[in-house]
Amino acid sequence: MNHTPRIRTVVNCTLLVVTLVAGATACGEPGSDQLSLKPYDAAEDISFNGPSEKQKADPDQPIEVTVKGDDARITDVTAVDTEGRRLAGELDANGRRWHSTTSLAAGTRYTVKVSTENGDGAPGSRTYAFGTDEAEESLKVSFGPQAGTYGVGQPLTAELSAPVTGRAARATVERGLQVRSTPAVTGSWYWVDAKTLHYRPKEYWPADATIDVRSNLRGIKVGEALYGAAAKPLKLTTGDHIEAVTDATDHQMTVLRNGEVINTLPVTTGKPGFDTRNGVKVVLAKEQFVRMRSDSVGIAAGSSESYDLPVYWATRVTWSGEYLHAAPWSTGSQGSANVSHGCTGMSTSDAEWFFETVREGDIVKVVGSDGETMTPFDNGFGDWNLSWEDWLKGSALHGGGTADTGTDVEAARLRPQV
Repeated sequence: MNHTPRIRTVVNCTLLVVTLVAGATACGEPGSDQLSLKPYDAAEDISFNGPSEKQKADPDQPIEVTVKGDDARITDVTAVDTEGRRLAGELDANGRRWHSTTSLAAGTRYTVKVSTENGDGAPGSRTYAFGTDEAEESLKVSFGPQAGTYGVGQPLTAELSAPVTGRAARATVERGLQVRSTPAVTGSWYWVDAKTLHYRPKEYWPADATIDVRSNLRGIKVGEALYGAAAKPLKLTTGDHIEAVTDATDHQMTVLRNGEVINTLPVTTGKPGFDTRNGVKVVLAKEQFVRMRSDSVGIAAGSSESYDLPVYWATRVTWSGEYLHAAPWSTGSQGSANVSHGCTGMSTSDAEWFFETVREGDIVKVVGSDGETMTPFDNGFGDWNLSWEDWLKGSALHGGGTADTGTDVEAARLRPQV
């Protein structure tokens, strides 16, 4: 009885040794260590329809790799250009053929790496390199605004050198125009017309954000014979969250910085027939002196409503000539009545303070006016007057992005409306 435990221990150890030996034998079976072998040159097993390294490929022509005989198969293919972009492709179920499924990029070079396996399971590999022809027609992109620091309401713009129509082509463009911000935000492009896109976040940009805009469209096919060109990237920053809210009924403008009221100013806005536009506008520019003439906004010189005035500390919010500015001639009405031709007037000292406080891209919102709502695109940056749901409808990736708005931005700048 005393020897029983010892006998059991010996038997258990013996079984363990047998198991380990059996495992070692299984791992040592012929062909089981093929994955650890250096891949052989698979040139004799496969053929490649691409050009030689000194020739150029037509970007519109697909490339393919096929197996020559019956003793090998393709296990993997990767095709990457000099920008690090991977070419999409498809490998058939039996590993006999791989082919590209999208157009090649123009004016670049590709490296194609092919992995194979022979009839004995040994791995093989082959690498090909070639260039592609330059595009005959290039789509250039110019980003706006200029690099600098802006308010949190500043939209981004992309101007294209050629019109792009059709949802698929526009989706390709949107995918290639990348916007990254720190802190990160949710945003989208909107097709204003066939050559103009605007980008805005769902909400305003965060204060003190960094925004990087770049195009990855170089060489990418956008439409028939149209390929993307290289584009200059853009970097912006935002400052404090400055927002000016004018109540046309109470004749007061409240200015907030990062959510806290920093000033309340008595103002006058547009009188009946010249009502100031409601809605959100964005500061476009600041002009210390402007000569304002009524004939520039369609009011005939010499008429009862005509004017020709020197104006100081003018902050522009529309291309057609709506400003927030010094109006010393109306100080008696500021805070109590609306007597202007559409601008927001205030005392000279208040206008100077406002001028020095705001920057391009800051938010100016008007409520309580009998005027129409600021339009989104034809007279400045009224982008924020579209709901997020409506904004996404202007994107080819999220909504549609194929119908122009019917507005003419340049016409609005050249033919101002009151």
